[in-house]
Amino acid sequence: MSTMVDLVAVGKAPLESLDPSDIQLYAQDTWRPVFARFREEAPVHKVTVSPYSPFWAVTTHDLCTYVETHPELFSSDSKYGGISIVDLPFQNFIAMDRPRHTEHRKVIQPMFAPGELARMGEAIRQRSTTVIDSLPVGETFDWVDRVSIELTTQMLAILFDFPWENRRQLTEWSHWSRHVEAVSDPELAPIRDAKLAEMTAYFSGEWSRKRQLDPGSDLISRMAHSDVMGDLTWDEKLGTLALLIVGGNDTTRNSMSGMILAFNEFPDQWAKLRADPELIDNAVVEIIRWQTPILAMRRTCVADTELGGQQIRKGDKVVMWYISANRDETVFPEADRYIVDRPNARDHRSFGFGIHRCLGARLAELQVRILLEEMIKRNMVVEIVGDPVRPATLAGHGFETMPVRIRYE
Repeated sequence: MSTMVDLVAVGKAPLESLDPSDIQLYAQDTWRPVFARFREEAPVHKVTVSPYSPFWAVTTHDLCTYVETHPELFSSDSKYGGISIVDLPFQNFIAMDRPRHTEHRKVIQPMFAPGELARMGEAIRQRSTTVIDSLPVGETFDWVDRVSIELTTQMLAILFDFPWENRRQLTEWSHWSRHVEAVSDPELAPIRDAKLAEMTAYFSGEWSRKRQLDPGSDLISRMAHSDVMGDLTWDEKLGTLALLIVGGNDTTRNSMSGMILAFNEFPDQWAKLRADPELIDNAVVEIIRWQTPILAMRRTCVADTELGGQQIRKGDKVVMWYISANRDETVFPEADRYIVDRPNARDHRSFGFGIHRCLGARLAELQVRILLEEMIKRNMVVEIVGDPVRPATLAGHGFETMPVRIRYE
């Protein structure tokens, strides 16, 4: 279905009939006109037609930012339902309010400090080089599997000190962790529960083992030796592990795939970047804005308040649609275009904002930047040769497969 047909159909539909949580919008890549209507007519809109309703859809950049910067009004705590549009019992630091959120975050934060990133940079470049140089020239292959998943899974294995030969197990656990739709599916829910139990059992063993050793630099050791996180319950471990694995996988993976689509749709921008590699840092940030690998985040209102002219009541579910905030034309002119030298690309909301901003944001940028640098160094051109397949899910905005061919110019 073309974008023009979508615009006509959505333009005629009553606003009350539009559901931004319809997973087919993202599987079919037809979400843009829906959010354009919301931003223009009802930037804070009560959705009642969704399987997850009722919830308030917040769709403009300024109002998403307002929600993010007022955690005293809009809670992330798992006791209210957490950060997912689906109520999940996951207990982790992103699904906590202050002060516990701050205490737990401080344990993880040093892993992503500038010094640590500098230390990791050389190894990331070596791994990126190895993956790129192994790609077949002139043959069709899946960029998602061969590059995006492989590079992010390698990074996860390093962060978790996970057995290298079994690293794709992390990819599987990430898939089931983010598969929130499975929670209400009687066939998939038991499978998901079993996979998450498997993940938690493995890392609980590592947790205990590493507590007996000197502190190491990997995430499990840092948490195991922490006064704050050393004695997490099973459920807290499950939620924290799911968060870190998904966070370390999805954003980077989907950005690495999204950039290939961006450069295929806007080849003039690839030419501009190749002509001026000084633009790479900005181009990376623009990729993350344009792709928006995380669709949305949920909060729960804890006191009656007003937002965007609407009365939000205590207990109401509020969903910030990052994918819409990043296409807000009042902030990003020509927002649907990928522009490597966009001056305010860093104002995107893909990583959230405020106290809950993604801890691994700089690491994600570093991985994408190094991949881009190595591609440009090789005069590499990646051509999409078939329709990408997108997942039907609210857990992330990305790609299942992307058939490509590469050549060198």
